[in-house]
Amino acid sequence: MTLIQEPDFGTPARPGDATVTLTVDGIPVTVPPETSVMRAAREAGIDIPSLCATDSLEAYGSCRLCVVEIDGARGTPASCTTPVRDGMEVHTQTEQLGELRRGVMELYISDHPLDCLTCSANGDCELQDMAGVTGLREVRYGFEGENHLDAPTDSSNPYFDFDASKCIACARCVRACDEVQGTLALTLEGRGFDTKIAASAGGSFLESECVSCGACVQACPTATLQEKSVVELGLPTRSVITTCAYCGVGCSFKAELRGSELVRMVPYKDGGANEGHSCVKGRFAFGYASHPDRVMAPMVRDSIADDWREVSWDEAIAHTARRLLEIREEHGRGSIGAIISSRTTNEEVYVVQKMVRAAFGNNNVDTCARVCHSPTGYGLKQTFGESAGTQDFSSVDEADVIVVIGANPTDGHPVFGSRMKRRLRNGAKLIVIDPRRIDLVRSPHIEAAYHLPLKPGTNVAVVNAMAHVAVTEGLIDEEFLAERCEDVEAWKEFISLQENSPEAVETITGVDAGELREATRLYAGARNGAIYYGLGVTEHSQGSTMVMGLANLAMATGNIGRRGVGVNPLRGQNNVQGSCDMGSFPHEFPGYRHVSDDGARAVYEQLWATELLDEPGLRIPNMFDAALDGSFRALFVQGEDIAQSDPNTGHVHAALAAMELVVVQDLFVNETAKFAHVLLPGTSFLEKDGTFTNAERRINRVRPVSPARTGKQEWQIVCEIAQAMGYPMHYDDASQIMDEIALTTPTFAGVSFARLDDLGSVQWPCNDAAPEGTPVMHTEEFVRGKGKLQVTPYVPTRERSSRRFPLILTTGRILAHYNVGAQTRRTANVAWHPEDVLELHPHDAEVRGVTDGDMVTLASRVGHTTLKAKVSERMPVGVCYTTFHHPVTGANVVTTDQSDWATNCPEYKVTAVQVSPVPTSVAQREAEDHVVLDG
Repeated sequence: MTLIQEPDFGTPARPGDATVTLTVDGIPVTVPPETSVMRAAREAGIDIPSLCATDSLEAYGSCRLCVVEIDGARGTPASCTTPVRDGMEVHTQTEQLGELRRGVMELYISDHPLDCLTCSANGDCELQDMAGVTGLREVRYGFEGENHLDAPTDSSNPYFDFDASKCIACARCVRACDEVQGTLALTLEGRGFDTKIAASAGGSFLESECVSCGACVQACPTATLQEKSVVELGLPTRSVITTCAYCGVGCSFKAELRGSELVRMVPYKDGGANEGHSCVKGRFAFGYASHPDRVMAPMVRDSIADDWREVSWDEAIAHTARRLLEIREEHGRGSIGAIISSRTTNEEVYVVQKMVRAAFGNNNVDTCARVCHSPTGYGLKQTFGESAGTQDFSSVDEADVIVVIGANPTDGHPVFGSRMKRRLRNGAKLIVIDPRRIDLVRSPHIEAAYHLPLKPGTNVAVVNAMAHVAVTEGLIDEEFLAERCEDVEAWKEFISLQENSPEAVETITGVDAGELREATRLYAGARNGAIYYGLGVTEHSQGSTMVMGLANLAMATGNIGRRGVGVNPLRGQNNVQGSCDMGSFPHEFPGYRHVSDDGARAVYEQLWATELLDEPGLRIPNMFDAALDGSFRALFVQGEDIAQSDPNTGHVHAALAAMELVVVQDLFVNETAKFAHVLLPGTSFLEKDGTFTNAERRINRVRPVSPARTGKQEWQIVCEIAQAMGYPMHYDDASQIMDEIALTTPTFAGVSFARLDDLGSVQWPCNDAAPEGTPVMHTEEFVRGKGKLQVTPYVPTRERSSRRFPLILTTGRILAHYNVGAQTRRTANVAWHPEDVLELHPHDAEVRGVTDGDMVTLASRVGHTTLKAKVSERMPVGVCYTTFHHPVTGANVVTTDQSDWATNCPEYKVTAVQVSPVPTSVAQREAEDHVVLDG
């Protein structure tokens, strides 16, 4: 495979039909109005030289290389900034243009290092290319005068260098930071000869507001901004298109290699989710895949007190199967089960749930979505009839009012966050509902119209109050409700109760009643209002109720079923949606069909040639409880670090320690593997062959950049365990697994590797009715027929602050890290976030004698740990915040086992805690023994 070179048309495409016809060098071309002459020419196959132009950025017109001659027009206008006109006659190659372009190039080269043969960008430099294209053969001046050849190189960023001596001040990096990323961390400083690129206030890239998304590196036409991996390894020679394995945005990348060595990950312009943009994780943090900590061979041990012993694959698989069979025989078929990860492919998830149902003989299978987005599945299923978000990401471009609740897109879903910021800068209004003042509340050129800083745990009261305002002030869409919804009058009667008014709940929520009314009027009165939510909605005791409340609000205002609206869960991990789709819950087959559904069960019984149970199996919390009472004895864990990520860590550790057999399939010896008896090495996304499904239901291909370094794909290992247990289970490759998924799952009926290779990606449902997928759901009717409005009473959480634990802790993520940090902690991303810290309001810090940077004890009813304090006004008084990326902190040691009433999703977002300073004399000792479990 060769290096994939994507065409660059110089300026962005313009919407509309192609109605303007012009001729370029005698060739007729028809394009939409407002298209640039440069783009029209390049679409006709005529390349006009340029340096400052690229089709991901608006035209700038500074380099003067793209000048053309136009019949009847004066001078030689820049083709990038000149719009087409009907009948226009353009000439791109004349003697005059040649002289002008050579003169321009001579000026550039006169102040540029002539080290092309040793430059890291040799062969991949637009300046070098343009010198050749313009026919430049000599440079007559400049070398003896003042120049920038001794300008310094900034190597502070761990992933790329900024060599100022090679900068041509084209401003592509500045514009990319502005137009694509939206951070505005770069600027052009000075005038004339003194013009230079500056990061923030002139400091280093690492110290600046730069978020290392890579947009500037990708935009740079020279070696000024260059990946350190390219400098070290050389330019890549071939590409493989694959999908990022971090968050739920699901960005497409060109993995670019030199031989068998991965040099860089370049965001793919044709990626349906990211359209050529990226974040620091997907762009640069891939080094964990080759980290020396990787487990490369199977290991077994009889007791968790024993040392690991490396064994062959045959021995590991035989041992695992034998122990599973022995435990099932002794304790019953319900005594074994599995937990599936949302970081693995659809195909890997599918075979694990198949192994549990067909080989284990039960439905004891659950997924890490249990602890994040299971309320999304339940709530949207009850209201809309389908357990997934309603829109594609590009839909936000048409939203007029955006509600962000319980989500932090710029940290958790940064590529979509950048897209959202572009829409906000283009005029959309924003409502942020979050206890914390996230970046979207106020950042460069972005300010929320309303920030409603609710108290943790009061989401339902807030959304009910918004719906109350909409109903009682006549802001609902009566026509939509009459035509497309049911149980309308019962819901109206409930929501109109005075107890749901903003004034009645103000003391409960902490949200000003007047502000809430104004925010509701803004959303309900919008032409298009869109809701985006995250774990701050679902990880509550009323998570499912809250999801239904958001669905109610969207239906009541008619904001469903077209572009620019919808209810959109921002999934945290790369394949949370796909993991749920594939039947990884104990009560559902793939496609969200209940195990008691005789028709669905018959499909699998016939195909799998075995009888299946019609009763749901154990959920994750049930597995832990059953392990402690002795009835659940063996667990297969695929790619999930439950010992760090699940709540009430002490309870989880005790459950794992009580089991006779714990089998972990993962890349590293993680916290869960410390309780394992068998450790099966996993594959990184760079070795996987399969698919991920992102937050917008987009199914993307994951293609192997290299063979499995362990010798086996994860789905192969699972199949071999099932076969060793006596159940025949074999596939020749991953595409056969997807074919089986498509055969048995109606929403995936039209999906195949061949179709994905042809179309790039599809959004389910993909079937005969929608062979190219479904970007927007519920357009004519809801999946369940009519949308069902649900009564959503507010029930306070049982987790309350007290004199002993007066603060409320809420948890979340940060841009640099992913989930429990097992991957990103093994990359240079630790430069931005080397440890978890506790954000604390200045008032709460002062009354406790805590100053910024102090070590503090964070204690709850179930455990305590120590970490550094960060005094910050981003938090309201009475609320503190931390992340859970570092096991040394073990933030989940303090979270309780309170959970959602419908799905058992843990209430991570509400934990009563106390914070106290660690005496200097014991701070060092506490740091050495960081995590302490109570009870």
